[in-house]
Amino acid sequence: MNIDTSKVARPLRWLIPGLGIKRWYALVFVGLLLAGFGAVLLFNEFAYDVTAAAGGPLRAVVFGCLAISLGLITVVLGVRGILSAVARTFLPTEEQRLVDVMLSRRSAAVGLACVVVGGGTGLGSLLRGLKRRTTNITAVATVSDEGGSSGRLREDLGVLPPGDLRSCLVALADSEPMMTRLFSHRFGPGAGPLSGHSFGNLFIAALTEITGDIEKAVIASSQIMAIRGRVLPPTLQNVTLCAKLRNGQTVRGELQVASAGGQQIERVYLDPPNPAAVPDVIEAIEQAQLVVLGPGSVFTSIVPNLLVPEVAEAVARTEAVRVLVCNIMTQPGETDSFSAVDHVEAICRHLSEPVFDYVLLNDTKPSAEVLARYAEEGAGFVAPAAQEIAKLGFIPVCRDLVSTDSLARHDPEKLSSALLEIAAKHSDSFLIW
Repeated sequence: MNIDTSKVARPLRWLIPGLGIKRWYALVFVGLLLAGFGAVLLFNEFAYDVTAAAGGPLRAVVFGCLAISLGLITVVLGVRGILSAVARTFLPTEEQRLVDVMLSRRSAAVGLACVVVGGGTGLGSLLRGLKRRTTNITAVATVSDEGGSSGRLREDLGVLPPGDLRSCLVALADSEPMMTRLFSHRFGPGAGPLSGHSFGNLFIAALTEITGDIEKAVIASSQIMAIRGRVLPPTLQNVTLCAKLRNGQTVRGELQVASAGGQQIERVYLDPPNPAAVPDVIEAIEQAQLVVLGPGSVFTSIVPNLLVPEVAEAVARTEAVRVLVCNIMTQPGETDSFSAVDHVEAICRHLSEPVFDYVLLNDTKPSAEVLARYAEEGAGFVAPAAQEIAKLGFIPVCRDLVSTDSLARHDPEKLSSALLEIAAKHSDSFLIW
């Protein structure tokens, strides 16, 4: 029999067949009756003379205590059954950890207010670790990408490239594993016009057409994926990343900038210049307790966000702890032979005032096998160079941040722990979980 639940009063919907909790409600009710009966026996005992030889009041005490104990046990079993039924619905693979999940999410909900600025896979690694400590996260991801699926959607549909935004959504997702895999899925060579496209990019592009702008599309995607935190673009304007080289030439587009060679780049800029910032980004930075730049490509992930003037100004004036996370390895074509100091100076020369106080450096080399594999691709280890960075007026913090897997990348747990440690030592007033 089908029941039209819209015509049932909201409190009574819990009694609709199929939810699997009515039996537990009944058990709770029985337990309350037993406990109430025991209480009546105890209260009535006080009307008797406890010194009477008949011993009736003593029996009332014994039976009353037994009834109350049995009633409370029955209530506990009933409540546990209700919680288990709810857990099976919302946490089908984590029912036995319901309390742990509740405690974790509760503590994360009141955690440190963080703004993370960057893009690419490095930002995803940080977000995966940070979301376990706090859900007060705002990820600001660049929208100047022009390669791969994002570039094709930008050219074909005129939408802002969603690639880095999608990566942040996947990193912060708290949804079913299949939904995360779906957003990360990329169509293979045999998919015709869809070859190379990411499903998540297509989904965001479709929502952009439906909602009218990419900010609303990302908000809708965030709700679908149940992300911890929020993801925002720095600007809603369609901008192109350009670079002026030291030989006087100009290159346009992220792909050209990324292959120009960092030592040859004098500065990068956006066309059109000075785009308006997304207001929510500025508000998040103003309310933040921790602002993190990177990890990510210097010229194509970190700096483009700071080329939105209001974003750079907000980071410069915020009272939050500001940390730059230096990359572990150089990037072929973009930061060849870059030292940690080169990374810092490349960012500073694009800004009129400092936007970070600390520089978080990895001081542990990946394995020789991993380094050899990266060397074949033209990438090298970025030495920490803490003393040189201190001479620039920044506070270097060296930690073992490298992952133990087969890739030379930041370990999410190590990185998030180091950042929260910096924030904790910077100000005792911050609430660290």
